[in-house]
Amino acid sequence: MQDLIPKLKTPEECAIFAKNATDRGRADLAIRAKKRAIELRAEKYGAKTEVERECVEAVFAYEETLTLKNGRRQPASRTWPMLVKYGIISAVERVVSRKDAALGYTALVDLGLEEYAFEAVILRHPAAFSQEAVQRSKERMPSTASAA
Repeated sequence: MQDLIPKLKTPEECAIFAKNATDRGRADLAIRAKKRAIELRAEKYGAKTEVERECVEAVFAYEETLTLKNGRRQPASRTWPMLVKYGIISAVERVVSRKDAALGYTALVDLGLEEYAFEAVILRHPAAFSQEAVQRSKERMPSTASAA
């Protein structure tokens, strides 16, 4: 069977594909289509580096959790202004360096999308972040800390 997901060109096409896949009992394809939508949205944002792109993908993934929770598209209304005010890397560090885990992290883990958590991005690119952010990420994601 030909893989159609990489050919999806817009987040809207991805949403239609995901719904159809879900209706047909193919949750695996629905998740892949949602991930494709996240990639497409992040590409439009215009991040300058791979690390920044992954951070932006994390925000869009969190918005997916909000959409599922609320039944309609909802922006990450506190996170986007932080990215603009502090810059992508600094904003991510601020979120991760909080003592308690952010709601976004918990929501992503609950949906099996922990690869999009800021902590996962930090562990994939530790040189781009402060030691404090790396340490906090290791504490929150112990199963992946050994792989980083």
